[in-house]
Amino acid sequence: MNEPDLAPDLARCRSYLLAIARVELPRYLRAKDDASDVVQLALLEAHRDRDQFNDHGDDAKLRAWLRTILAHKLANLIRYNRQEKRDVNRERALEQSLAASSSRLEAWLADLGTLPPDRAARNEQVLALAEALVGLPDAQREAVELRFLDGLPVKEIADRLGKTTTAVAGLLHRGLAALRDRLRDEPEGE
Repeated sequence: MNEPDLAPDLARCRSYLLAIARVELPRYLRAKDDASDVVQLALLEAHRDRDQFNDHGDDAKLRAWLRTILAHKLANLIRYNRQEKRDVNRERALEQSLAASSSRLEAWLADLGTLPPDRAARNEQVLALAEALVGLPDAQREAVELRFLDGLPVKEIADRLGKTTTAVAGLLHRGLAALRDRLRDEPEGE
């Protein structure tokens, strides 16, 4: 029996995984390793092991499977850079953190008032939000991700970015406005 081609679904999830990986990649590794490289490795593994994924057509399960692969890739990267022995608890904590980031992404979408009631449309909207995030200027994207995906308060974001709270508030305001515009302009059925 022919399995459906998973490649288009994996490609659609790239921005979603990238948004989560940017939040979860420790700051001390960002100078050496890029979140997009980790996502690429996760997608390559998913493509290689595509026969292990049996829930074709279920975007939520696909994203959960991809988050697990991404968690393993991030854990391996952290372990390699720290040269520590495998710590299963750290890997599980990373998987939970990725799931929490994903939940915050979906909750944030609901708060924007754009989350459709239909599950399939909701899955598409989550992916569209992740794609729209990628299109923001770096400073806006980072502020928005830290606030809404990592759940940090504005003061802590300002400290991390080396900016004033007023500057961060402006980045968040402009970033959210741009996201709302992009999501509103998204053609139906894409």
